[in-house]
Amino acid sequence: MIKVTGLGKQEKIFLSLALLIVVLWVLPYFILNGNAHMRIHDNLDSNLGWYEVLKDSGNMFAPVNTPMEQIMNGEFSRDTYYSEYYGMVLLFNILPPVVAYGLCQAITRIVAFLGMYLLLKKYVFKKSNPYIITIGAALTFSLTPYWPSGMLSILGMPLALWSFLNIRKGERNWKNYVVITLLPFFSTFVIGFFYFLTFIGLLWVYDLFKTKKWNLVFLLSIIYMLVIYMAIDYRLVMSMIAPASNELTNRDVFYQSKLDLIQTFKLIGKNYVISHNQDRTISQYIILPLTIICLVWVLIKNKAKDNRLFIFLHIVNLLLSTWYAFWFFEGWQPLKERFGILTSFNFGRFHYLRPMIIYVLFALSLKMLWDQGGRVRKSVYVLVIAQLLVLIPNNEEIMYKDQPSYKQYFAVDEFKEIKDYIGKPLEDYRVVSIGMHPNVAQYNGFYTLDSYSNIYPLSYKEEFRKIIEPELNKNKGLREYYDYWGGRCYIFVDELGKKYQFSKHTKKTIKNLDLNTNQLKKMGGQYILSAVPIDNATDNNLSFEKSFASKESYWKIYLYKVNGKVSQQRL
Repeated sequence: MIKVTGLGKQEKIFLSLALLIVVLWVLPYFILNGNAHMRIHDNLDSNLGWYEVLKDSGNMFAPVNTPMEQIMNGEFSRDTYYSEYYGMVLLFNILPPVVAYGLCQAITRIVAFLGMYLLLKKYVFKKSNPYIITIGAALTFSLTPYWPSGMLSILGMPLALWSFLNIRKGERNWKNYVVITLLPFFSTFVIGFFYFLTFIGLLWVYDLFKTKKWNLVFLLSIIYMLVIYMAIDYRLVMSMIAPASNELTNRDVFYQSKLDLIQTFKLIGKNYVISHNQDRTISQYIILPLTIICLVWVLIKNKAKDNRLFIFLHIVNLLLSTWYAFWFFEGWQPLKERFGILTSFNFGRFHYLRPMIIYVLFALSLKMLWDQGGRVRKSVYVLVIAQLLVLIPNNEEIMYKDQPSYKQYFAVDEFKEIKDYIGKPLEDYRVVSIGMHPNVAQYNGFYTLDSYSNIYPLSYKEEFRKIIEPELNKNKGLREYYDYWGGRCYIFVDELGKKYQFSKHTKKTIKNLDLNTNQLKKMGGQYILSAVPIDNATDNNLSFEKSFASKESYWKIYLYKVNGKVSQQRL
């Protein structure tokens, strides 16, 4: 642990109280275990299921490009999953899943708090250090609802910046190098630190032009962290340097830049105020109004010279939202079609820097109020408490209390009944899901044709599309969603739309399903697991087998068998 010296008694008390709040924040995972609630989007519906599939497959340390036979007829590669050296994957491999998840939350939030606290104390408030501000801003930053599987990809940036700034100014403390060595194991490069290291690289270039000095230690430290990321994510590196084949993937046909100018400006405002779902700051209620008011005050009082960092961060914050929105502007599309890297890699994600920037702005705004003294100073305490109160409803146990718990979502006992009823080795047949995420079936050991995947062969996407083509033809939104992206290779149904979570209490039924079941059979599909009844099952060459439900499950599963002789041909 990084030791902070020169602390007064009251500051130590507040630090202890802040850490206690962090502990209480993550405590439900360890108390409730399988009954704990957590985010579903890009979490329960994907990553948390993937970790268990990877663990059960025995392919944790499998060679590069090893097929995951359980997913997409083996077209889904081991390299699509995270590296075995990523901290979250390792923890899920050795601990019960909810305990591993809770520990990841604890690590992330404690490091986030420590990093922001150190950054503010040393580099933002160099002289005057009101601990209520440094601790308050750090605590609220650490409680933001980050993307769970990213771990420290976003919330670890303040600690990384603190370490790099120390190295930049000539400090040779071993703690700085420990930080930049360990952070890559608990964060992702592609979704997070690529953007941070780009920023740090630009800082080095700025210093070079300003001082005419190379500062080789600073440069080498950046390269060192980059090399560690490349070593950890060696699977991705190998797939780029020596791909198993030159086959196109679903990412090669991404069509994301389709917003007109008005839509683009609307997206700027939405991102600036609300943020992206993976880096939510919950700043729109307290922090944003406060920082805007303080900015206006600075400009009116002609105090820009004394608040250069404050103004600079405001400008960068707006530019990041602008860059993000314009990445999806239709004017980009011709260039993206010409250069594949612009399609397969999302360079618009520099907005991941915004949470750190926004909470530094929060701290700077609080300092302006503090410096006014008197009654105004008391408002600092009120604002910190107010931001904490705003964050509390975003605790996962509170926010998702009406959603299925971990145990209810994966419904292990219910799916065991389905496996026993079918009575065949899991590897001998394939299933698809309707009205529920395919990773529920995957988690329970079923071999699925459908999946949520970041990257898979374009040929598979096209073959799978033939199954759902009649339904896509009914719904332009679903058609564009699948054709222009396709990360969710699902059995889309016009009547359900982009809803994949129908509970056992739903009254929804599918009245006019239209699937190409001949193509489903051709790809090896024998069963459909549907969360809603299919009224015209016989019209689709399907026969209803049995429904399954349990008190502890979120779902009621309707099992349908695909009639006719099934071809086991692999496409």
